[in-house]
Amino acid sequence: MEHQHDCHCEHDHEFEGMQNKYLLALGKYNTRLREDEIREAVDNLISKHLDENNCPEVKKLLFNCMDLTTLKCTDSEESVMKFTEKVNTLVDQYPDLLPVAAICVYPNMAEIVNDTLEADGVKIACVSGGFPSSQTFMEVKVAETAMAIHCGADEIDIVLPVGKFLAGDYEGMCDEIGELKEVCGDKPLKVILETGVLSTANNIKKAALLAMYSGADFIKTSTGKEAISATPDAAYVMCEAIKEYYKETGRKVGFKAAGGIGTVKKALAYYTIVKEVLGEEWLNNEWFRLGASSLTNPLLSEIIGEEINIF
Repeated sequence: MEHQHDCHCEHDHEFEGMQNKYLLALGKYNTRLREDEIREAVDNLISKHLDENNCPEVKKLLFNCMDLTTLKCTDSEESVMKFTEKVNTLVDQYPDLLPVAAICVYPNMAEIVNDTLEADGVKIACVSGGFPSSQTFMEVKVAETAMAIHCGADEIDIVLPVGKFLAGDYEGMCDEIGELKEVCGDKPLKVILETGVLSTANNIKKAALLAMYSGADFIKTSTGKEAISATPDAAYVMCEAIKEYYKETGRKVGFKAAGGIGTVKKALAYYTIVKEVLGEEWLNNEWFRLGASSLTNPLLSEIIGEEINIF
């Protein structure tokens, strides 16, 4: 019995040691945030700077930073083909506009997009890793990600294992992200924090830092499948985390807002936050994305100056 007790102690010490590694990493950053201060900072920033960004040049940039997304249970090969053809049409109709950044689909649809897409500069992004809950076997997450890349995905969007994070299993969470980043190789890995269920600014900041620490190339607000999606406050906390992480490590990480960004004004608010917190060098589609298909028509309508109804 004594021997068993020693084994447990050893195992507990090992677990504590690994947890301490992540707590040590988090200790380099301010993760004790006040919600009221964040709210005030965001309100000030948007009221002061949003109007100056409400111009044609910024709207064209926002269009170029969009990930057009179809992630419905009703998706079929035919519907995804038609969706992709609409993107081809956009490029033909508006040759003066830089195209959208990416088309985002489920992994089983990557090949259809790959075969149909004719627009230069548009990436194929796939959600993977048990999207949108991240609740499946690690072997399945690895296989799904590898198959998505094999079928033509240029970028992978996964959901942070939120259950593990909230249970305090930072090691398990970070190992998963790290393993999936290995599968992606040099292809960008976007990690969705699902900020609406993390609920507090402290949790959002910690999850953002741990995701980046584990190899995320982008951190993203939401899946769009939960009751609360992207919010300016969550975006502000995430951009602050990116800024601090960059200062500490020298590694740049991108930011993506997704979920419920159906108006041009909301898109401008996220642009304003990125510009004011992270600066000009983040204002391109290599470092800034919007997941917002419902934004396409209103944004294009404002850019072109007439009502557009393509999506």
